[in-house]
Amino acid sequence: MPDIETLAEGSVTRQASGRLTVETRGQGFTEITGAASRWVAGTGIRDGLLTVFCRHTSASLLIQENADPDVRRDLLAAFDRLAPRNAGYVHSTEGPDDMPAHIRTMLSGSSLGIPVVEGRMVLGTWQGLYLVEHRDRPLSRELVFHLIGA
Repeated sequence: MPDIETLAEGSVTRQASGRLTVETRGQGFTEITGAASRWVAGTGIRDGLLTVFCRHTSASLLIQENADPDVRRDLLAAFDRLAPRNAGYVHSTEGPDDMPAHIRTMLSGSSLGIPVVEGRMVLGTWQGLYLVEHRDRPLSRELVFHLIGA
């Protein structure tokens, strides 16, 4: 088994928490990588784990490719196939986009854990952090950040 490097051994554990409000333009991806990176850097915590949590049931969080926008278009098309509007859902009082939005959130998730090393999120070369709005109209979404580390 390969050796695993131990980071920040013997350090005092610290925590930081914050909130980010994201204004969406309706269904689609809003990249939040830059905002999250700036927040992490401002905490002074060098090594740890960042948790990002979306406080909504019809929007989700994803780590996804940030180079080719066609990837995001294809993902939205896949969501449309997996949870189509007007599919005869029982829950329909908030409109035809609401129940599919709940299903899409269930499939993609409401929280992410991202390692932080040397004061930076450890994302891959082509990875970005996204809030995915699953409703058709623009909405204000609140994310909670929590970083624990040394």
